[in-house]
Parts: sequence; structure tokens; C-alpha cells
Amino acid sequence: MASAVPSVSSSEPLPHSQMNRQGSDGKAEKFHEVGHIEDIESSRADHIIARNRNVSAKIQNPLHGLSKETLTDMADRFCQEHGFEEKQDLFRRAALVSQRPNDHEEIVELTEEDRFWLRREKTNKWDQTRALYFLIIVCSLGSAIQGWDNTGANGANLSFPQEFGIEHNTWLVGMVNAAPSITVGAVSAMLTDPINHFIGRRGTIFVTGLFCVFPVLGQAFTQNWQELFVCRVLLGLGMGMKITTIPIMTAETAPAAIRGALVMSFQLLVAFGIFFGFCSNLMFYQVGDNAWRIQLAAAFVPAVPLLLLIWFAPESPRWLMKKGRYAKAFRAFCRLRKSEIQAARDMFYAHCQLEEEREAFKGTTYFSRFSDLFVKPRLRRANIASWTIMISQQLCGINIMSFYSSTIFAEAGYNTKQCLLASFGFGLVNTIFAFPAIWTIDTFGRRNLLICTFPCMAVCLFWAGSMFFLDEGNSARVPIIALAVYLFTAFYSPGMGPVPFVYAAESYPLTHREIGMSWAVQQNNMWAAVLGLTFPSMLAAMKPWGAFYFYASTNLLAWCLCFFLVPETARRTLEELDYVFAVPVPVFAKYQATKWLPWFVKRYVFWQKSAKFEPLYKLEGVAGEGTEIERFH
Repeated sequence: MASAVPSVSSSEPLPHSQMNRQGSDGKAEKFHEVGHIEDIESSRADHIIARNRNVSAKIQNPLHGLSKETLTDMADRFCQEHGFEEKQDLFRRAALVSQRPNDHEEIVELTEEDRFWLRREKTNKWDQTRALYFLIIVCSLGSAIQGWDNTGANGANLSFPQEFGIEHNTWLVGMVNAAPSITVGAVSAMLTDPINHFIGRRGTIFVTGLFCVFPVLGQAFTQNWQELFVCRVLLGLGMGMKITTIPIMTAETAPAAIRGALVMSFQLLVAFGIFFGFCSNLMFYQVGDNAWRIQLAAAFVPAVPLLLLIWFAPESPRWLMKKGRYAKAFRAFCRLRKSEIQAARDMFYAHCQLEEEREAFKGTTYFSRFSDLFVKPRLRRANIASWTIMISQQLCGINIMSFYSSTIFAEAGYNTKQCLLASFGFGLVNTIFAFPAIWTIDTFGRRNLLICTFPCMAVCLFWAGSMFFLDEGNSARVPIIALAVYLFTAFYSPGMGPVPFVYAAESYPLTHREIGMSWAVQQNNMWAAVLGLTFPSMLAAMKPWGAFYFYASTNLLAWCLCFFLVPETARRTLEELDYVFAVPVPVFAKYQATKWLPWFVKRYVFWQKSAKFEPLYKLEGVAGEGTEIERFH
């Protein structure tokens, strides 16, 4: 047991790092001396180690165990430091709710109005402010550009290689198609951290939106493949920062209970972009030799309302807090929440966690923050999980369908119109089956969606590849291939589709969120570039059936990686995820192999109702305590 804190004059508030908490013997203990591995740590250094190495898998509210007097002192000091003296009583109540998120009915200091709104956010979790939904919709428009461009290239692949005389140079065709992904992987995503640092989330989305208008339109006026390549490189320059910032923006503004569903609007609009891109391809494929130009240029459409409307949405309050602009942050929280008590609670809770994060992860420059991603254990584990999911999205082979489905159907024997109609079906299925994830991503969980869908996608690709051995004169040959592709897409859309960007956006602490997310997106697009660059040559060398078999196998590889390296993040606040990613990878992997998997086999293979489930995480004072999601890690 650590010694009690020396007496301090009650007239002077304690700094956050020296707040007292009641120990098991009734004596006060330093706030920073209470760790998340053992009940009490002996020093500040041990506390920081505890936040990075959570070997006993405890997820603890940073305010858990503090006395009411200490919480009041913290709230008062917070108000004095940030100019909220007139809101002192509000933040005192908010501090109590932050400490006991499930006990608002028992906190006597709360008003009836406070209880009404806290009760309602549990019974009516979708009852959110118009400002929140407006922000989500506007931000998501930016993701539609990505999907639309992919499908524009899909249709254009049937024409532009012939016009520029490169139809027999498969590597060159692949390089032009993959140019945006190459740029994102090589340069663009890595600029997200400094750009966000200086101009914020809204400013970054606006500036990058400009790159999604003019270079996209420029593609229609190119006279050779070099000019087309340059336009697509400029598109990638904006796209990388945009697709990195949008999920961060939505994750930082959404309530924990529906954060996954709201952040997945990014993928939902990508699916819509793919669908409308295929519609555009069908509309313009008969206009003549210039059809491919219109198909590529049409992708600028979603960027226009994005540029006009983004300034009417509130800035991310967590980014404002990071910059020390607490007054603006509170106004933003009030626009994004239904009541002041909810806004004050979320702000105070985020402030407490931000103070601890700043102590545990001292990254003052871009390069020191970058090195932290590989040096600090908590950040390194978030990296492993996020990169695993991002790379797995490419291993599953979906971008091959987005870029080359028309080419695949042409190889199977379809004409141009039939190829575009079959690809249109792919886009339609991708859009329809993205909707279930709005509900399942926060109830069934991110990890579980991946674990369940990867084997199904592998089976569909094995099936599609095998159908190429049917006689070409068999009228059922191509429809069955299309059916297998559609089923593959139906399993992809609610699982591997929305999860990667949701997961990466929430995995990193606020101090490293931009740089962590940017490097995760960099991995995603680097491998997307590899796929886009190599697939035309793979198709020529391995034939369609070999390419399908290859990606069926990589789906199984991705399943193994996600099973052992990716923890569940559903229904955790962004702050509580610090403790999820503080669990060492060997501890997590061993639990999956020796505890969870045997329980699952007994319970759901042999139907033994007596099988005893042993949870990985031990929850202390967090809002997700006792939820069904705890059965799935």
C-alpha cells in the first residue's frame, strides 16, 4: 500500500496529477499512484507504465475511486483554468456523472432535467441533435468521391487504354488506375497530422475537397496517359488527407453508443459513390469515344456540396480542446449534444483523459509522435490492430472488384453493355448490404463482423474461380460467376467494408490520433496501390480463376491475423480504449487461443450450455460494464 499524501492546505486546489483518491484502508492516495494493473502503484512512473502495459486487462474509468470532494475540487479547478466560473455547478454535476455513468438515478446532486436527458440517451440512443447528423452527412459526402472515382476508372478501363495506345502494357494501365492510391500511400496520408494541426478538421476537409474537384474535372481533357496520370496523382494528394480526417472528425463528435454506426457512414457513402459511379458509367457508355472522359470526370459531383456546407458544421470539440480553445469546444459540444449536462460530462471526461494522455505520451513534434507509434506499447498495439485491419481490407480483394469487375466480366465473355450491367449489380449489392452494419457494428461488434465474414468471402471467391472451368458455351457460366461475386460483396459490405476506417479512427489517443490514423490509411492505400498495379498482370499470368483462388487464400490469412491481433472496441469511449490497447499482444492472443476459442467450440459447435465463459476484460466504473458485447473479444 502506498503511503498517504502529505497534508495540503484545503484552500489551494490540487493539480490534476496530485488529486487524492480513497484507498481500501480509507486513506487518501495520489491519483497518479492508482494504476490499472494493480490496485495501487508506487510512483508516477509506474502509473504511466500501467497505461502502456495493462497485463491484467482492466478497463478503468480515469475517475474511478475518487472521492466526491476530490471530484468537486477537480471540477472547480477546471472551471477556473478555462473560464467556466458561471458553469461551476454544471461541471460539478458533470464530474459526478463522468465518474458513475450508469448511476445517474442515484446521484442526488443531479436535477430532474439532468436525469431526463441521461435516461433518454440510453432509451433513445438515436435521438441526437440536428447539428450532429448534419456534420455526419456533410463529412460523408467526401467519401462518396472515392467510391465514384473507383467505378469511373472501372468503366474507363474498357476505353482509355486503347485511346492512349497502352492496352497491351498491363503495368502501365495498372499504374494509371492506382495513381491515387500510390500518392496516398507515398505522400498524402502522412501530411494529415501537420495539416490538421494548423487548420483543424474542417479546414483540412475543405482544402482537400478542392483537390477532388479540379483534378477530377481535368481528367476529361487529358491528351495522353501522362496527363491522366498527373491528374490522378493530384486527386490522390487530396484524397489521402480527406479519407483520413473524415473518420477522425466523426469519431470525435459521435456518442460512444452509436459511434460505430455514425463513423461507418464513411463507408456507406463510399458504397453510394460506387453505385452512382456505375449508374454514370451506364448513362454515358454510348456517347462515343469520349465516354471514358465523362465517366472519370463525373466523380467531382459530391465534392461541390461538401465544399459549400462544411463550414456550417461545428469543429471537432476534442481538437479544440487539444489546441486549448475550451470555450469554443464547449459551444461545439452543446451543438452536438441534446443537453448541457451531456456536453459538460463529455467535455470533462475527455479533459481528464487528455491530461493523462499528455503525460503518458509526450509527443511534441511530428517525428517524436511518429516514433511513439512504434516505441510506446499502447500506441504500438493500436498500430498493429489498425494496420492489420487496413491491410486485410486489401487482402480480401474488394478493390479488384471496384477497379476491374468490368474487365473480369469481359474475360468471362460479356460485351461492354453486359459488363457494365453486371458491375452495376456489384455496386447495388455493395450499397444495400452496407445498411445492416449501421445496427450490427455497435451491437455485434467490429471484430466479430470480421471474424464471421472472412471465411464466407473466401468460399465465394473459391466458387467464382471454379466457375471459370465451365465450358464457355454454357449459358450459366457468367451468371454463376456474377452471383458468386455478388455474394462475396454481400458479406464484404457489413463487415470488412465499414470496420477498417471506424476502427482506426477510434484506436489512437487524442494526442496521436491524426498521425496514427494517417499511417493506418497509408498502409491501406499502399497495398491498394500494389493490388491495382499488379492485378492486370496477375490476370494475364494467372488467368481469372488463379486470381480468384489467390484472393480467396488471402481472405483466410486475414481471418487469422484479425483473430489473434485485433481486440474489440465497440461500446467503449475513446478514452477507455487506452486500456484495451494497453493489454499486451501475447496476453490477448493467448486468451483467444486458450480461453475464447475452446469456449466457442463447446458452446456453439457442441451446444454445451454448461460451457463457462471467462471474459478477458475486467471493467471498473465504465459505461459499458455488464454489456453483452463483453462476451466477444
